[in-house]
Amino acid sequence: MFDSVMDFFIAVEPALEDPAIEEHLRQFCLVLSVSLGVATLSRVFSVLRNIPYTLLLLLVGLGLAVLDVRLINLSPQLILFIFLPPLLFEAAWNLNWKSLKQYSVPVVLYAILGVVICVSALVFGLQAFAGASLATALLVGASLSATDPVSVVALFRELGVDKKLTTVMEGESLFNDGVAVVAFNLLLGIALGLEQFDVSVTIARFLVFVGIGISIGGLIGFGLSFLTQRFDIPLVEQSLTLVSAYGTYLVAEELGGSGVIAVVTTGLILGNFGSRIGMNPRTRLVVSEFWEFLSFFINSIVFLLIGDQVRFQGLIDELDKILIAIALMLAARAVSIFALGALSNAVTGPDMDLPVKGQVILWWGGLRGSVSVALALSVPAMLSERQEVIAIVFGVMLFTLLVQGLTTKPLLEYLNLLGDQPIKLEYNQMTAQRAALTRVMQRLETMKTNQEFDPEFVGYQMALVAGQLDTVKENLAKLEQQNDVIREFASNQLREELLAIEADTYAEFIRAGQLKNSLTPLLEGVLPDRIGESH
Repeated sequence: MFDSVMDFFIAVEPALEDPAIEEHLRQFCLVLSVSLGVATLSRVFSVLRNIPYTLLLLLVGLGLAVLDVRLINLSPQLILFIFLPPLLFEAAWNLNWKSLKQYSVPVVLYAILGVVICVSALVFGLQAFAGASLATALLVGASLSATDPVSVVALFRELGVDKKLTTVMEGESLFNDGVAVVAFNLLLGIALGLEQFDVSVTIARFLVFVGIGISIGGLIGFGLSFLTQRFDIPLVEQSLTLVSAYGTYLVAEELGGSGVIAVVTTGLILGNFGSRIGMNPRTRLVVSEFWEFLSFFINSIVFLLIGDQVRFQGLIDELDKILIAIALMLAARAVSIFALGALSNAVTGPDMDLPVKGQVILWWGGLRGSVSVALALSVPAMLSERQEVIAIVFGVMLFTLLVQGLTTKPLLEYLNLLGDQPIKLEYNQMTAQRAALTRVMQRLETMKTNQEFDPEFVGYQMALVAGQLDTVKENLAKLEQQNDVIREFASNQLREELLAIEADTYAEFIRAGQLKNSLTPLLEGVLPDRIGESH
């Protein structure tokens, strides 16, 4: 055994000494150092706290590009095969299926018809007003149809923006990315002159791509969900989610489907179904924290490298086309959001209405980011218009991230869309404080019972904690009594907690071998959806 290990290290040693590998490691460490430095500075200096972290990284990357400091070569394969699957999986994992189902009509309309409107407007507009070739117009249109509102969604969560807006924007982005990638692949052959456009053939190929993606994602998602019912090993279950993100993408792409749609499907199933029936609360927390870290880590690298890859001379050369593309994109986004929003409101009824103010934010918050860049960079070198496509896409992306991204928060405040969200955040914080202080009191009572410390000292500590706990409880009671919205919010949170306890209990029985299959939840139809229904 010793000889085989030594032989292994002898065989690997030349590769470790390869100058190229050493240089890549240096570049990677440099990127991480810069990213973490930006993260630290954004928390140290208050003036930087109002800038979303991803946009701050982009600005630093642009600064490095101005100084002609290139950190690393960013290939489209790196984004599509290494960065994109975990980012999509993390977003899908955290997207609540019940909320997505509630707002499925606007999400589907924006994700599918919105892409068609955006591509059509850019294709015809760039040819008519900018004199672009058909190939350039097709590829720019397909690339820019992919929305990537990472920083906007993060801002929504931080400010506690209405759940409807957050769900619609995040849901649209997830499925929109898949539709945009499929559209790009379909239009690439036409741009290269290898295929002729045929509506029926294009629709059929689109349905095949999406169908295979959903099928593969569903098989892997449900398969892993039932597999994790049989054991409770947090690190293994965490690793399985990571493998599923990459494995689903690669398998779907290999079988001719949409890897993006497949990953989103798997993430939705595991986040909403598998994590409930196959993971206990502690494991779910471990897995969620892991994906939160991975998303932060990858976004840090992606946005820094995107800014670093900008070629300013190319942007200057194509400035007229970039400006026209920005105007066309904003106009197309307005048509899709407001026209499809009106259609959605007509279909869903008043309870699910998207208000006009909300539609304004959806329009302005439709940023373009890593997916658009990856698609533009993946244009084959054989196409003479490749650099033109890349310059236009980069220019539009920078406008959306720097102008739209940095003005979204002031727009939210101007439209008064924060509404009751700050008070809900305050309620959540006080609820967390109450739970934490209650646990502290339980620990002190145990210490007093077991006589672990001096009784007088423990009694003094209990008096201090009890005073704080009483104050928090009084503030919570006042908040609930004075605000109907908070009472309904608290009721809905309690309902979700009770449903989760029921699902966790069934999962424990399955892991113990006392049940073979998960039972249909009984409380789903018993507990009232709204506080008013309980009276």
